[in-house]
Amino acid sequence: MISISTEAQTHFAKLLSSQGEGTNIRVFVVNPGTPQAECGVSYCPPESVEPTDIRLSFEGFDAVIDEESSPFLDEAEIDFVTDAMGSQLTLKAPNAKMRKVSDDAPLMERVQYVIESEINPQLANHGGKVMVMEITEEGYAILQFGGGCNGCSMVDVTLKEGIEKELLARFEGELSGVKDVTEHQHGEHSYY
Repeated sequence: MISISTEAQTHFAKLLSSQGEGTNIRVFVVNPGTPQAECGVSYCPPESVEPTDIRLSFEGFDAVIDEESSPFLDEAEIDFVTDAMGSQLTLKAPNAKMRKVSDDAPLMERVQYVIESEINPQLANHGGKVMVMEITEEGYAILQFGGGCNGCSMVDVTLKEGIEKELLARFEGELSGVKDVTEHQHGEHSYY
């Protein structure tokens, strides 16, 4: 479910050594399964553990996960990285915003999953997002842009050179292409 690097385990063990007896870490997702999902790690004293919580044992501590967050933390990775800029704890949870779908799920669900888990996080850097409106019988994914992408001068490049290439590679033989149905309007929200 969650992998914690050796460096992160050492970091957590050091932090927990100054906490009360039996304190572990809690890994959680706030607003799981939504575009606003946020992951976090906190201290978890023994009295905060619920009967429905899942406990994963690591070197010198347990990671406690609430039942609601559990499916959204599948394939999550926690690392502790040190570089020239200093040290940083990183938590990557690719399924936090949308629960992972199975390989045999309907095409619409699989395309939505790739959009939410991989494409929208990149577009969010510019205040944008994209939504799948439908998949036509001819195999075209009909997309609608929002946020900073609406009215952006680079939206056609993003659509054809970024999103379409990624989706066609992922769903070879299932998708024919992508089409944008957004009524783009230039404004202060547009990214340039």
